[in-house]
Amino acid sequence: MRKLLTTVFGLILLSGCAYLGAAHYDELFGKEQPQQRVVAASTLEGAEFLSDVKPVLDSRCVVCHGCYDAPCQLKLSSVEGIDRGLSKERVYDGTRLLAQEPSRLLFDATSTAQWREKGFTPVLNERAQTEEANLAGSVLYNALVLKQSSPLPKQAILGDEFDFSLDREQTCTTMNEFDSFAKDSPHSGMPYGLPGISSEEFQHLAKWLRKGGYLAHIEPPEKGVLKQVERWEAFLNQDGLKHQLAARYIYEHWYLAHIYFPEHGDKHSYFKLVRSSTPPGEEIKHISTRRPYEDPKVERVYYRLMHDRSTILAKTHLPLALNDEKLARIHSQFIEADYQVNKLPSYKPEVASNPFKAFAAIPVNSRYQFMLDEAELIIMGFIKGPVCRGQIALNVINDQFWVGFAKPEMAATPKVGEMLLQHEDALALPAEEESNALPISSWVKYSKRQNKYLSAKVALANKMFENGQHLTTDLLWQGDGHNQNAALTVFRHFDSATVVKGWIGQQPKTAWILDYALFERIHYLLVAGFDVYGNIGHQLLTRLYMDFLRLEGEANYLALLPEAKRRGIKAQWYRKSPPSLTSFFEDELSFSQPTGIEYKTMDPQSELFNMLKAKLKPILSPRYDYTKVPEPLAKINNLPVKAVNLLPQISFVLVKDGDNKHKAYTLIHHNAHYNISSLLNEEGQRAYDEDTVTIVPGFIGDYPEAIWYLHNDQQVAAFVAGLAKATDEVAYRDLKSEFAIRRTHPQFWQYSDILHRVAKEYRGVEFGLFDYNRLENR
Repeated sequence: MRKLLTTVFGLILLSGCAYLGAAHYDELFGKEQPQQRVVAASTLEGAEFLSDVKPVLDSRCVVCHGCYDAPCQLKLSSVEGIDRGLSKERVYDGTRLLAQEPSRLLFDATSTAQWREKGFTPVLNERAQTEEANLAGSVLYNALVLKQSSPLPKQAILGDEFDFSLDREQTCTTMNEFDSFAKDSPHSGMPYGLPGISSEEFQHLAKWLRKGGYLAHIEPPEKGVLKQVERWEAFLNQDGLKHQLAARYIYEHWYLAHIYFPEHGDKHSYFKLVRSSTPPGEEIKHISTRRPYEDPKVERVYYRLMHDRSTILAKTHLPLALNDEKLARIHSQFIEADYQVNKLPSYKPEVASNPFKAFAAIPVNSRYQFMLDEAELIIMGFIKGPVCRGQIALNVINDQFWVGFAKPEMAATPKVGEMLLQHEDALALPAEEESNALPISSWVKYSKRQNKYLSAKVALANKMFENGQHLTTDLLWQGDGHNQNAALTVFRHFDSATVVKGWIGQQPKTAWILDYALFERIHYLLVAGFDVYGNIGHQLLTRLYMDFLRLEGEANYLALLPEAKRRGIKAQWYRKSPPSLTSFFEDELSFSQPTGIEYKTMDPQSELFNMLKAKLKPILSPRYDYTKVPEPLAKINNLPVKAVNLLPQISFVLVKDGDNKHKAYTLIHHNAHYNISSLLNEEGQRAYDEDTVTIVPGFIGDYPEAIWYLHNDQQVAAFVAGLAKATDEVAYRDLKSEFAIRRTHPQFWQYSDILHRVAKEYRGVEFGLFDYNRLENR
């Protein structure tokens, strides 16, 4: 009976006169004031939250409300995020003229009252704590009831009243505004644009909200894990200047990572490396700065491992395993290495934002080896860090390219270190302008500095590789014979991206070869130095500067090709490009040495890719090998281009393989471009006739746009045949009606659970919940 009354009460709220204005809420239930909701997991309320409520929030809500790009900044992935509530301010705003105040959980406010002062409004009731008020005054509850009273229309494709664009207008309604919001937008109940949750799930949430919405944290790590934490914190916080400088460098490269200790079982506790004003053994007190290298304004910084108690999301998950072997490796790189630290570097922007100045005392070889050891993690930082969202941030890279690294014996020699020291000012990055920048004048300044550095780099390279000496496939780092980080593939999915180990898919259009200075600058430009809350000038300048770094990485690769072919290959990459960036380097990139590779065909680029793959074969990850996809699915790699054009960026395919077992594949649509040197006219640079697709085993990407479910081999064959024939939107939609799990599918959530279960089997420690904000409505 109570369950029935709860539902009835919720539906009554949605009748014509049931909503109450702000004055009526105040009169009936009192003024809003923050509540203390966090209880111990051992209490009845805490146990019920963890067992009955959190699983529903994770599987049904966090898939859209989990990160910076969550609608209304409503992050339901943690206790702190639920308590903080929502905001009308956008994090991703490429038009703001002045930097915005950051709103990072755990850092920029430490209490509910402080979040209210920053403009965040509650989704849980903060008036009188009665059962009636707890439901009537909860935005979360009323949004769920709104979906119950106005379910999705019984149609496969939703109408124009649903807006799924990432930059759609956000209402972010408060309880005082909910009445007019519900009348104007009855289709906007939660989950938005997806089927409602089940009756049982609704009752779990309703019971929780009615009783006060109490919250509890997940269990603390086990004792063995905490001992490892103590050990690493002891290493990172020794008093010697050498230790302090090394810890600062390590922190500035690992602060985004989800650190775990693999020897303690499969159920991992994850930690974040943070700066604290308190030493190990005391409660962590966060040092809150926009960037990890900014002035902490304390006498001594301590580097601490904070237990991350939030739900793990695929789009922000950067797992990093620490063990005894890793500790010994870092000790040899930073402590046993022969160098002296007489004074710690300043935190002034012009020093702290420039790693070549701040860490000049640490040998280049130590820094480079440290980055190479976890190269995928470092590059993943600019893909899964705050910069990851948005076309302007990502239209600086091609849709698929391979990444290799110059071996330390060539890229981190004493001569290279000396050259970097002599030109450390020329290596300054736009982040020294901080979060408010004037893009045009700043771009001119940094372009001149880049030219100055490249002149010195090319002069040194002309000596090092004179007459093609050492300019062979031996130039590449081969992962010390075992490290799969030596070969990576980056996929761009329009406004998101992925990096994986291995050289995946068909031969790409371009490749990057990174040396130490280039690798370091990419990290400090797009990760450590990027402020997602910065103004339009900061964001544009970051994007423009990345053009320099991309061209530099491509130039390193071009140097391995025949000298007579280099200009023509580059011209093919930058067809129809305005005479801006492509001509910018013509005078300065005067590398004139021949390759040391003997070519035998008329297609040297294809020949080089084959040679590089053969050279690195022992460490190439086989995980996403597209040649292992069975027939007939493998035929998808050769789809007609008109069919490819119809595909979204990322599609997941589940093939049922026996009782409750599935095989998983990913279709990746590669958007071809005449060039990627246009900042605001990407559509005008699209080469649609050159688009391609790759199907790989497993899951690549964190934002599925289409989900296909095939029950047997017959459906697999029919799906592939239908896909090849789908050359217009009508045919594509018909195919989806037969084989896809659309966002409107009545059993969408059951299939979502299957998808995540299979993904957990495939991804293991890399597993996190997918994000459904990009699911297509087709």
